[in-house]
Amino acid sequence: MTPQHNVTPENVTPEKPENVTPENVTPATDWWRDAVIYQVYPRSFADANGDGMGDLAGVRSRLPYLRDLGVDAVWLSPFYASPQADAGYDVADYRAIDPMFGTLPDAEAVIRDAHAHGLRIIVDLVPNHCSDQHEWFRRGLAEGPGSVLRERFHFRKGRGQNGEEPPNDWESLFGGPAWTRVPDGEWYLHLFAPEQPDFNWDHPAVQDEFRSILRFWLDLGVDGFRVDVAHGLVKAPGLPDMGHGEQLKLLGNQILPFFDQDGVHDIYRSWRTVLDEYPGERIAVAEAWAPTAERTSRYVRPDELHQAFNFHYLNTGWDAAALREAIDSSLDAMRPVAAPTTWVLSNHDVARHRTRLGGSLDRARAATLLMLALPGSAYLYQGEELGLPEVTDLPDEVRQDPSFFRDSGQEGLRDGCRVPLPWSGELPPYGFGDGGSWLPQPADWAALTVEAQTGDPDSTLELYRTALALRRRLPGLGAGDAVEWLDAPAGVLAFRRPGGLICTVNTTQRPAPLPAPGRILLASRQLAATDGDLGDFTLPADAAVWWKE
Repeated sequence: MTPQHNVTPENVTPEKPENVTPENVTPATDWWRDAVIYQVYPRSFADANGDGMGDLAGVRSRLPYLRDLGVDAVWLSPFYASPQADAGYDVADYRAIDPMFGTLPDAEAVIRDAHAHGLRIIVDLVPNHCSDQHEWFRRGLAEGPGSVLRERFHFRKGRGQNGEEPPNDWESLFGGPAWTRVPDGEWYLHLFAPEQPDFNWDHPAVQDEFRSILRFWLDLGVDGFRVDVAHGLVKAPGLPDMGHGEQLKLLGNQILPFFDQDGVHDIYRSWRTVLDEYPGERIAVAEAWAPTAERTSRYVRPDELHQAFNFHYLNTGWDAAALREAIDSSLDAMRPVAAPTTWVLSNHDVARHRTRLGGSLDRARAATLLMLALPGSAYLYQGEELGLPEVTDLPDEVRQDPSFFRDSGQEGLRDGCRVPLPWSGELPPYGFGDGGSWLPQPADWAALTVEAQTGDPDSTLELYRTALALRRRLPGLGAGDAVEWLDAPAGVLAFRRPGGLICTVNTTQRPAPLPAPGRILLASRQLAATDGDLGDFTLPADAAVWWKE
């Protein structure tokens, strides 16, 4: 038997739609239920003008790459006008493009070209807070206490004899109090940085404004929205104290007065009516950090949003029993509301999964095949298809994560997953652009570039391309909610999917013998003997195999 590597079926190539117009990207058939959605972090994707910062023209130039990768949709992190206090999540104008990324015609061109390539476009929406440079906030500050504009935020008098203490004991995710005092003595709420005041979603003007923002981008042709901090919009009446010393976190084990309040669901029901006004199945995806899977499922009831990120799965370690529990509980939570489960391993806020799962590229590749074999929608973060590790040795002077500069709160190390992508060449900036890169790239990334990996059957990029092509080709692989678990040795996951695909995953550090259930379609790592015949088989450590039963 001869050694084989990423075993693939014949004639599996990424689909490349031709002559596709924005009006007929794909038929309206619940495309989002099993879509593979690729997150682009614009400042780190591709730089077209040579200023060291990625931009929309760079995204546009690389759309053929995303088409050939085989994804269904592209989610763009914020590119709106912003002082960039938090990498664009502090929005000053929701209808304008920040000059560092381009212009509104550049955004329209990305949407138009994406549709021509058969790709859908999802844009980030940041409704919990805005920038302190937003017109409403600046006018509210200038007009002083009692201003109508201040009512659109959470302004309060302080506690203490002279109002010198914050109005309550809430803390910012980025560290320190969640309140900042202004010169006239009032305080305003910001669950994140002081430059990011929280909107008061009890105010009708805030609700009207965001329905208008939705329509603005829907009119330009976007296919959906990723809703930032979707669980945070509504605060408990009276803004009560937390009453304990737990630092504010995105994900807690209890319902908190600033997160996951029941009132958010009325907001999303009103948004759903707006989305349903438009043809082509426009969607919204909730970044909802809820304390339980059942609480998360409430965001995707039939009259609310379409998807919610599955952070329970992202936070699960490389352990067969824990992964099986996460998969089962995720599917179980979504069945009552008839919503698809989502799966994600990496994004712009967490360490890349290659590093987070222990640093093993074999393990990261196996985790990818496991994820892509599950029913529902999968999210990929730019660069994971290249096997990029987290960059952990960035010098302090180049870091830009706002929480890095504060005394407490998040660890402040999100810059490590945001280092610009390597496209080609032997030296930094590896084809990212002609003017360097806003965060330094490692000197040893030459072997990880798109150019170096393209055409190499053993590369991580080609593994992703083949897996995504198979996912499109095999009937029902991403559809439905059925996972039939099969008997397997300890530390091994084995399950059957509709259409006769079986996935086996070894999460242990030792080879695992098991009966071969059929013909091998794809393996995450080199196999010693894979002639496809039925019989005994040894699944290597940290490996996943797709089989045709």
